[in-house]
Amino acid sequence: MNFCSHCGQPVVLKQPPGDNRLRYVCDSCQTVHYQNPKIVCGCLPIWGEQVLLCRRAIEPRHGYWTLPAGFMENGETTAEAAARETLEEACARVEPGELYALFNIRHINQVYMMFRAPLIDGQHAAGEESLETRLFHEHEIPWDQLAFPSITRTLRYYFEDRKTGNYEMRVRDLELPFKKEG
Repeated sequence: MNFCSHCGQPVVLKQPPGDNRLRYVCDSCQTVHYQNPKIVCGCLPIWGEQVLLCRRAIEPRHGYWTLPAGFMENGETTAEAAARETLEEACARVEPGELYALFNIRHINQVYMMFRAPLIDGQHAAGEESLETRLFHEHEIPWDQLAFPSITRTLRYYFEDRKTGNYEMRVRDLELPFKKEG
């Protein structure tokens, strides 16, 4: 950050009085510019014994498979964001349930929030950010072609939990280097 978004003057990186971190501060108007993690909300869309995946049409990880997810927008709840992203990426309507998995991804300043979500009518199609969508049985999941560790972990949790019928909420920190899961 070089300039203040309030007055346009240069900003400096310093610790404001009463704070314990370095922040971008405008010495001209005294605005403190906080930089906080982004929240990514998504769904694990379920249809019977299958889960819905999207093949990415955008970077990062173009061509890899993922669960529908994206950045939360102002004015929506996390469940609304997850449902909206599923509609945008997979043209699928879902009913998000309880929060299922939360991933802290410190090195990219993101928090992933994934909801188990039954598909309402089983319909799906590629949205603008997807090359294709497809329902997969567990044995069909392209484990070596999944886009992100958070997606792999969410799917692993789900298939483990499905065996017992106990879907507990999971919280995990994903740190570099990632261990290959497959």
